[in-house]
Amino acid sequence: MSVLMVSGTGTEIGKTVVTSAIAAAAVAAGRSVAVLKPAQTGVGPQEPGDAAEAVRLAGPSVTAVELARYPEPLAPDTAARRSGLPTLAPAQIAEAAERLSLDHDLVLVEGAGGLLVHFDESGNTLADAARLLGAPTLIVAPAGLGTLNSTTLTAEALRARDLTPLGVVVGSWPQSPDLAARCNLADLTRSSGLPLLGAVPEGSGTLAPELFRASAPSWLAPSLSGTWSARSFLSTWSPPTFVPAGAPSSPAGAPSSPAGV
Repeated sequence: MSVLMVSGTGTEIGKTVVTSAIAAAAVAAGRSVAVLKPAQTGVGPQEPGDAAEAVRLAGPSVTAVELARYPEPLAPDTAARRSGLPTLAPAQIAEAAERLSLDHDLVLVEGAGGLLVHFDESGNTLADAARLLGAPTLIVAPAGLGTLNSTTLTAEALRARDLTPLGVVVGSWPQSPDLAARCNLADLTRSSGLPLLGAVPEGSGTLAPELFRASAPSWLAPSLSGTWSARSFLSTWSPPTFVPAGAPSSPAGAPSSPAGV
């Protein structure tokens, strides 16, 4: 796997932090890494974008490339039309990724928002670039309510286009997950038909870069150069047993299940 597409189920769900974590874990495993951000929206000319953030977190050895930048925080096609700047075609994204793959062991292509956000006037998306590259796509998903539907829809959209969904990483796992997050974690694989490949703790992007790099492998599965175990994580955060209202309590002296088991 030399090129990996990273797509979210939506925006503001931790996609850039997950991309940075994958880059950091790959670098720690001795691989050379490039992060390609085809379209950066919502930042000014001199402001750091998502690709620069990946370098800050994952380390200076990571190569960062940005193909287009639009000032308004909108879908790339809309932002380009409103600013009068050229849109970005899938062939341009594929060409840039292929060029980077000649000199890097891993190229991470971070999309904008969800999988089917338009990049140009013809309605082309990150999926069209993935097809040209023959690259698998990692889905970054939130933990809370609604994630089962959006993650499953994204997986189905990839399969419908004969593309390969690699798996799911939870982009921001809460420090104190509620019942919905814990149930979603248990149901994501069944719903999407994809393996869980990691869970990045919320707030990880605010860690000092050195701590971020040291911790990143523990958030990701071995297929992403990490040490994270889905089985262990699911066991830790499995939802508590449902007890119907009015059910009799355990008899005196009977053992009770520990909280969260």
